[in-house]
Amino acid sequence: MAIFSGDWVLAFGLLGNAISFMVYLAPLPTFYQIYKKKSSEGFQSIPYVVALFSAMLWMYYAFLKSDNTTLLITINSVGCFIETIYIFFYLFYAPKKVQTIKIILLLIVGGFGLIFLSTQLGVKASERAHVVGWMCLVFSLCVFIAPLGIVKQVIRTKSIEYMPFLLSFFLTISAVMWFFYGLLLKDYNIAIPNVLGFSFGILQMVLYVIYKNADRTAMNDKQKLPEIPNKIIILEEHKIPELTEQIIDIVKISALLNAEKIPVVSQPNNDGIEEAHHHQNLSKEIKVKM
Repeated sequence: MAIFSGDWVLAFGLLGNAISFMVYLAPLPTFYQIYKKKSSEGFQSIPYVVALFSAMLWMYYAFLKSDNTTLLITINSVGCFIETIYIFFYLFYAPKKVQTIKIILLLIVGGFGLIFLSTQLGVKASERAHVVGWMCLVFSLCVFIAPLGIVKQVIRTKSIEYMPFLLSFFLTISAVMWFFYGLLLKDYNIAIPNVLGFSFGILQMVLYVIYKNADRTAMNDKQKLPEIPNKIIILEEHKIPELTEQIIDIVKISALLNAEKIPVVSQPNNDGIEEAHHHQNLSKEIKVKM
């Protein structure tokens, strides 16, 4: 029975390694876009720094435990190598490198360095693996809770644009493999976080199925929108000659009206002046006669 159990541990461990390796390769299209743009602006470095920290922490735990943890060491060593390449690649094309360097110093140098020194100096050797195991458990729970932000965005926008199905699928399968690996080893620090990972993975795939058709409908609507302005423009082009003729007629009429008004306004009122002179002459004649 122990041999049978050992075979299953090996099988789940190997499957967990294979699927986790595929998960580590999932960001390659993102870095291809960065390479084409020659800039990492608009992309976040935090996921890769967090993934590197997680791999380092699990490797440290595996080395402390040193009991059927070879497969845990292999996948996390590969993860450390791949995530380090991602971070250096990101930094090479980053227009502002200071922020990413600060995150690396804070989480990798400061965070992992503090855990390593505190457990080596402040914890007994017999309890060290247990303490680090609990740290791995808590951190993994936090990592698995992180996709809740994406889930909320999908529900709010009713769009699966920011939730790739393949990545969610492989993360779910990976969580299943590592759950059974930890369960058969009776290592609950490995098994418990993957229960949450599996649950959130299923939730993401359900949301993908629900909102997949809604996303396609939105895409079809966007493709149809450009046809409407073209029709409007065509209609307006037919109306342009008529409008221009009407405008010309209005201008002509206004010009004629102004032409008739100009003489009336510009000519002085001489009738009043002549009448005044006539009255003055009459008054003078009357005075002479008197």
